[in-house]
Amino acid sequence: MTYAVSKSDKKIVGEIRLDGSKSISNRALIIRSLCEEHFEIKSIANSKDTQILTQLLSSGETILDCGPAGTTFRFMTAFLSLQNGSQILTGTERMKQRPIGILVEALKELGADIEYLEQEGYPPLKINSPKNVGSKNKLTISASTSSQYVSALLMIAPVLPNGLELNLDGKIVSRPYIEMTLNLMSYFGIDYDWNENAIKIESQKYQSKDFTIEADWSAASYYYSMAAFSDELDLQLNGLFENSIQGDSVMTEIGESFGIKSTFNNMGVHLSKSEKLAKPFFEKDFIRCPDLAQTIAAICGGLGTHALFTGLETLKIKETDRVAALEAELGKIGVWVSKLPPRFSKKSVKEYYQIEGKATVENAPIFDTYEDHRMAMALMPLAMLGEIKINDPIVVEKSYPAFWKDIQKLGFEVSE
Repeated sequence: MTYAVSKSDKKIVGEIRLDGSKSISNRALIIRSLCEEHFEIKSIANSKDTQILTQLLSSGETILDCGPAGTTFRFMTAFLSLQNGSQILTGTERMKQRPIGILVEALKELGADIEYLEQEGYPPLKINSPKNVGSKNKLTISASTSSQYVSALLMIAPVLPNGLELNLDGKIVSRPYIEMTLNLMSYFGIDYDWNENAIKIESQKYQSKDFTIEADWSAASYYYSMAAFSDELDLQLNGLFENSIQGDSVMTEIGESFGIKSTFNNMGVHLSKSEKLAKPFFEKDFIRCPDLAQTIAAICGGLGTHALFTGLETLKIKETDRVAALEAELGKIGVWVSKLPPRFSKKSVKEYYQIEGKATVENAPIFDTYEDHRMAMALMPLAMLGEIKINDPIVVEKSYPAFWKDIQKLGFEVSE
């Protein structure tokens, strides 16, 4: 399926109620499953990933299919490692190409009994009853691959017989997602100590408390992109918290670089044009907010803003290699993404990517989405510069099922 998307003007005027955060919803679901008493989760995400996780947690089946949901797969791996019985955890062909070995080996050290059913270090997995959980309560894990491994281990830490001391080896990627996990655990009564690269959690019980999910800042980023391309802006985004636990809430600060003013109110945030003009050059380290990189790349390409990105390490192991996907798709409209020579310092090596050129959107370019929801949504605002076509548009169900209906409320025309 392919959608043609266009807009007859550059006005972004209206009101959108954003869905609950997928990242927060998935963590709350795991915590509830580890809690002795049930509690209500309000405003839970409608995302496909969250629906899959909800279904799997209540399933009595022995074969559990996570589909393309990476967070779900990683969280379920840790959760199932503590359960009695044997389950097979699998997913799509792309999921079978996404590494899981670091998490599996860490869980094995804690007493989990997990087997690889195909390629060593990758899904699918057979997860059996644990052998000797709690015999070890100290782990060292690479923090430079995926924060989801760390979050998965942290959430099960309180229910381990002797708790867990987790040492994070190397550069911590996506740190706000680890902070999000710990903030949620704290809400549900868990005490922890984070000292430099060591996180210590004693054995303790989660406390049952009703919980309301805040709206998704990653989803909000696509509206900031539309705002950046607009010549008239009066947009209310409801459900967002000013004091958010989501790393992607940095979008308000990033928006200022593109002439967008964010004003919080009791409903969420209001977007309007600021007095400042968009900057001709933009530089950002995305190590704390990698899910924003595709959106900002499209903004820079659409505006002709010369940009320098770093902190994109985790983008290569997402739903697709997002760096390669951006290079291919933005290249279709005359925007070039290129890797620069690395920069060395005493503590680290940084990879930089340059974005240059201004988008020429004509003859309805066809964008591929690579089974990646964020590719579809990050590229869509370019329709404000001319008609575009997007292959496999339904991929947005992974995180934002109402996306195509919501943008039509703002005057976008969407047709098959």
